[in-house]
Amino acid sequence: MASLQHTSINTTVLCKKGAISVVGVSALPSSLPRFRTIVGFARGNTPTFPRINVQDPYRRLGVSRDASEKEIWSSRNFLLAQYAPHERSAESIELAFEKLLMDSFIRTKKRKINLKSMLKKQVQESPPWFKNLLGFVEVPPTVIILRRLFLFAFIAGWSIMNSAETGPAFQVAISLGACIYFLNGKKKSLAKASMIGLGLLVAGWICGSFLVPAIPAALLHPSWTLELLTSLVAYVFLFLGCTFLK
Repeated sequence: MASLQHTSINTTVLCKKGAISVVGVSALPSSLPRFRTIVGFARGNTPTFPRINVQDPYRRLGVSRDASEKEIWSSRNFLLAQYAPHERSAESIELAFEKLLMDSFIRTKKRKINLKSMLKKQVQESPPWFKNLLGFVEVPPTVIILRRLFLFAFIAGWSIMNSAETGPAFQVAISLGACIYFLNGKKKSLAKASMIGLGLLVAGWICGSFLVPAIPAALLHPSWTLELLTSLVAYVFLFLGCTFLK
């Protein structure tokens, strides 16, 4: 109470429809900054966004033209925390924020389109043999890729778990059957699907026979045999063939 001595405060409180205004406040002590703020708001002195009329949305939010979405969100939240009580300031900040988000979305979409155009151009400029090779390849929907990846990963894990007992012969047969089944759905010919499936298995087994011995023994589990590791490489060939070949 000592800090309030010799302080004269003349106030007139007007109440109308629930609104209260304070006038005639004088000699307010500096030890009461919180009370000063309350009085300022009561008088209508709400902080106003200084860049409220700036036309450029980047300058209005105070971010660069290559700002990321995270930076745009941070600037918007920071400014609203200060100027949200002032309605026009909050509207100005939100309008600039929405404009920048839309610009960021358009830039991202253009980058994706440019990337597709670049890839298409590279394919068009590639040698004829590469174009012919791509003619045998297709990219199925993501859900199909994930399902088949899960199936062959399960078979690989099954082979590893039972390698010490019976070897992977049974699992290799199942993976070959699954590959032929998927290929038959594309080729509509069991004979063609069987030939391609067997070719993929042989190619994977041959590559595995050369690749596995080159792997340092320190990286391999002691119980993993050459047959098991070669079968894992064959599973990769079978998965890729039944998933991405036309």
